[in-house]
Parts: sequence; C-alpha cells; structure tokens
Amino acid sequence: MRQIRAILLALSVFGLPLQAAQGSEWGCEVLLCAASDNPSWHEVESCHPPMERLITAMKRPGFSWPTCPEGGAGKPGYDRYADCPAGWQPVAGDQDYDHGRSGELSRCSRTVRVCNGRTPQSADSDRQENTREGITREFLGRNSCEYREYVARPLRAQPYYFDIKSEQGGTERHYFDLRH
Repeated sequence: MRQIRAILLALSVFGLPLQAAQGSEWGCEVLLCAASDNPSWHEVESCHPPMERLITAMKRPGFSWPTCPEGGAGKPGYDRYADCPAGWQPVAGDQDYDHGRSGELSRCSRTVRVCNGRTPQSADSDRQENTREGITREFLGRNSCEYREYVARPLRAQPYYFDIKSEQGGTERHYFDLRH
C-alpha cells in the first residue's frame, strides 16, 4: 500500500499525469485513484480524467470494470451499508420497511432486557411502538422482560471498495465513492 501512496504523492506533488506512472493502463489509474484516501481521488487533479471516464462508462450497457492485475486487485466490491452501532447486529429488513428489498441486511437489531428483578411488562407479542429516534420496538411475548429494537442501518458514504494485497501477504480494504 505504501507503493500506491508513494506513486500518488509523487503524481500530485510533481504534477505528473497518471499516464506517466508505471501500470499506465486505465484499470491501474482507477485503482491508484480509488485507493487514495488522504487525500481522496476528488482532491487529486490527475485522478479526475480516469475516474470521470469510469463514471461515464458505468452508465453504458455492457459495462465491465477495468482491472489492474499488476496492482493485486480485481474488480471492486460494493457494500451499501456501514457497520451497525456497537451492541447492535445487522438483520434482514422486511418488505414493507425495506421498500421491496427483503432479505438485505438493512436494519440493525438488539435485544433489550427491562425487568431487572421486577415484574415483567405486559405486552402483546406483536405490539410495536415507534420512537422519535427512528427505533422500532417489538415486544417478545406477553409478560416478557425483553423486547427487540430495530433501527435503519446506516449507509456508507463510500460504498465501493478494492481489496488490495499487502506486502505482508494479507489484504487491505480501501473504500471509495464515485460521486462527481
């Protein structure tokens, strides 16, 4: 990864076009730019032409991602959702909640215990209540000490990613976006 950062730094400091870099194919240009996180590709002037070309090409039928075998990465992945907050687990949304995308892990859930030695709250098993924070509570049976809370899973600002092989033999995940 240090090699990619060093190339990007040299390109931005010396103002050299990406075409002069080793691995000058379009796929390698895209990989170098997408892997740049500080600064992001948006802030590297020489990254605008290959990334804008990519964004335009994605709109065409039959689009295929350009790849860079020399960079140790294939086609990028796409992960729409960010991690759930601490203590919450990703769960599938339902069709009503998720606008027809049932099965997608689009919500976060946690089970809350409320009794703590007291008498259980009386609730119907299917009773749900919505709170101002966007949390839905589902009581887990009559006279239950537990209920399940659901909240919309946060969306990633940078949903695309490349898994790039590191010098140590593992992989590093680099998220990026394709906004103009």
